[in-house]
Amino acid sequence: MKRFFVTGIGTDVGKTAASAVLAEALNADYWKPIQAGDLDNTDTMKVHSLVSNTKSIFHPETYRLSEPIAPHAAAEIDKIKINIQNISLPKTSNAIIIEGAGGVLVPLNDKFMVIDLIKKLEAEVILVSSNYLGSINHTLLTIEALKSRNIPIAGLIFNGKPAKSSEEYILRFTGLKCLLNIGEEKIIDKNTILKYSKIIDKDWVNKISIL
Repeated sequence: MKRFFVTGIGTDVGKTAASAVLAEALNADYWKPIQAGDLDNTDTMKVHSLVSNTKSIFHPETYRLSEPIAPHAAAEIDKIKINIQNISLPKTSNAIIIEGAGGVLVPLNDKFMVIDLIKKLEAEVILVSSNYLGSINHTLLTIEALKSRNIPIAGLIFNGKPAKSSEEYILRFTGLKCLLNIGEEKIIDKNTILKYSKIIDKDWVNKISIL
C-alpha cells in the first residue's frame, strides 16, 4: 500500500484541498488520524464531499478533539492523552492519503509531534506550501526537519497566489519536485478538485498508479 502524508508549512495553507486533489487523482483512500475542532464539519467530511470517484474510502479518525487548537492542548481539555501507538494505518488495498494537523513540529503529547507520527506510519510526505512573507523560510525549515529524520518527500504542492521567484528558489535549493500549483480559488467544490486532479504531475500519478 502506497501511503502519503500531507503536511503543511503551517496552519491553513491548503492541506485539505490538496488532500482532496490527491485522493481524486490517485483514486486513493483518505484518512485524518487526528481531528481537532469542527467536529460537525470535519476535514474527512469536507474531502468526502469534494471527491467524485467511487473508489476512495474515507476512514474514521483515531482521535476526535473538541477544540480547534494544537492536538496536545485540545486533548488535555478533553481529558484524554494521545498515544501514537494507538494510531495505526487503516486496512486497505488502495493508496492512502493521510492528512496531518498543522505543521510537522506540532505537538501531539508531551513527547511526540506530528513528525514522529509520520515516521511511525512510514509514509512519504507531500508538503503543501502557501506563498506569503516568510514562506520560503518556513518551507525550507520544514524540509530540513523531515530530512533530518530521513523521512522521504515525494514533492511539493504550492497553494494560493503564485510567487514564481519564491517557488523557483525553493525547488532549486531543495531539488524537490513540484507536483501541482493550486491557484487562488473563490470556490472549492467537486469541479475545482476535478480540474486540479487532471493537471497534477501526470508522470508521478502514472508511476504511483502502477505500484
